[in-house]
Amino acid sequence: MPNAALPFRSFVDDILDSLGDTPDHEALVHQGRRITAGAFRDLVHRLAHALRSQGLKRGQTVTLLSGNLPEALAARYAANLLGCPVNHLYNKLSADSQSAIVRDVETQALIVDPAYAERAAQVTATAPVPHLLTLGAGTWGTDLLELAAAQSTEPVSGLARPEDICSIRHTGGTTGHPKGICTSFARAGRMPRTPDGQNAAPPRQLVPTTLAHAAGLIADHLLAAGGTVVLLDDFDPGQVLAAIERERITHLYLLPPLLYQLVDHPHADRTDTSSLRQVIYGGCQASPARIADAIRRFGPVLLQGYGQTEAGSISVLTSDDHDLNRPGRLRSAGKVLPDVEVAIRDSAGRDLPPGEHGEICVRSGHVMQGYWKQPELTAEVLRDGWLHTGDVGFLDGEGYLTLVDRIKDMIVVVGGHVYTTELEDLLNSHPEVLQSAVYGVRDADRTERVHATVVRAPGSEVGAGALRAMVRRERGAMFEPAYIAFADALPLTDAGKPDKRLLQSGAARQRPV
Repeated sequence: MPNAALPFRSFVDDILDSLGDTPDHEALVHQGRRITAGAFRDLVHRLAHALRSQGLKRGQTVTLLSGNLPEALAARYAANLLGCPVNHLYNKLSADSQSAIVRDVETQALIVDPAYAERAAQVTATAPVPHLLTLGAGTWGTDLLELAAAQSTEPVSGLARPEDICSIRHTGGTTGHPKGICTSFARAGRMPRTPDGQNAAPPRQLVPTTLAHAAGLIADHLLAAGGTVVLLDDFDPGQVLAAIERERITHLYLLPPLLYQLVDHPHADRTDTSSLRQVIYGGCQASPARIADAIRRFGPVLLQGYGQTEAGSISVLTSDDHDLNRPGRLRSAGKVLPDVEVAIRDSAGRDLPPGEHGEICVRSGHVMQGYWKQPELTAEVLRDGWLHTGDVGFLDGEGYLTLVDRIKDMIVVVGGHVYTTELEDLLNSHPEVLQSAVYGVRDADRTERVHATVVRAPGSEVGAGALRAMVRRERGAMFEPAYIAFADALPLTDAGKPDKRLLQSGAARQRPV
C-alpha cells in the first residue's frame, strides 16, 4: 500500500527546524532581551494555537501593525503555519492609507504592538476587524501573548497549501487603490541552511529598518541559517554603529541613503566594524561615488542586491565586483542570478541587444502570483510568463545588468529624456555633494522640468550655478536642472527610499532656486 502523501512544508517549517536544532542558541536580541532559539520556536507554536483558538482559519488575512518586536516576527510565522496570508503595514503611512489597506486585504485579525495602540484605534474606527489582538497588555483588544502563554508548544504544521498566499506586501497605498503583491507559499520557496562558510561562526544580522520591508525576509534567512537577529526599533546611524561594535554584527542590510548616513557619521572612523562580513544594500538606486566611500570605510564587504517584491531577487553585484580600481562596475546591479531570466525589451516587446536601453523583463520561479484583487493590473504586468518590472536598464557584453531609471520617473524634456539616476550619479560625483534626488515637475504650461534636491557636504557652499555648469559641461544642456534646491537631508519613505513624491509636491507649490 503506498505511503500517504507527506504534509506540505513551507519556509516557516525550515526556520522552525533550524531553531529546534540548537534550542539554547541566542536567536533574537531586542532592547536587552536575549531570546533563545528554543524559546522563540515555542512562542511561534503557542501563538499558532492561540490564533486557532480565536477562530482563525486557512486563507483568512492577518494584518500586523507593529515595530521591530520579536513577537511580531513570531506572529507572522504563526499565522503562516495556519495557512493565513500576512500583511505587515508600514508604520509611517497615514491612518487613512493603513485603513484602506486593512479593508482591502479583508483583514480577519489585526495584531497590534501596544506602542501603536492609538494608531490602531484610528485605523479600526474606519476599518473594523473581527479580531483585534495585542502583543501585550493594553486597555483594549485581546492580549494575544496572554492567550499564547496558556497554549501548548505542540508543533503546528501542514495546514498551508502550496498555492495559498503567504504574504501580501504593498508597494503603494499613499494615494488611490493600494497595490498589494501576493506571494504564494510555493513561490516563496524553501529555506535550506546556507552558512556563508564551513568554519565561519553563525551570522549575526542587525535589523535597524522595518520588518515590513526586505529586512523581514532577510531575518527569515538568517534564522534558517542558524544565525542571530539583533533588532533595533528604528534607524539611527549612531545606534547602528554602536550595535555593530557591541553585538559583533557580521551582516547588515541597508537602503543606500541609510548606508550613506552610516558612512558620514562622525563615529564611523572610530567604531570597531571589523566583525562585518557582509553589508548588503539595495531597494533603490545607489550612487557609485558614495558606494566607493563605503568601501573605503568598511572594506571589501559590500554586496548589492537588485530585485522587486513582484519579482524576487534578480541580480547581485558581488563583493569582488566592488573594486575601487574598476569604478565603472559600481554603476552596475551585477550579474543575473542563475535561476532568473532577464530580457531587455523595447515598447513593442522586442528583445534588444547588449548596450541598448529598454524595460527589464524577468522570468523566474519567484515571480509574484499577482496583485491582490487587481486582475487588470496583474495582466498588464504579467504577460506571457514574463514580469514587466517598469525599470529601464541594459545588459553589457559581460552579462552585467545596469539600471537606468523607473519608466514612470524618466523625465521627458525637449530633445529627448533624462534618466534621473544618471543625473544623480553625476551630481553625486561632485566633491562637495553627499547626495541628490532628481525628479520631474510640470510647470503651469504642463511642460516637465528637471528638478534636483542636493545635500551638500559639511562646510560646502557649492551653489546651484556651479552644479548646473558642471551638468551642462559633462552631459549637455538637456540634462541641466531647471531648479536646484538644497537640503540638510533627503526625506525618506518608511522603507528608507528617497521620497521623490514628497519632493515633487513641495516643488510644485514653490520652486526652489
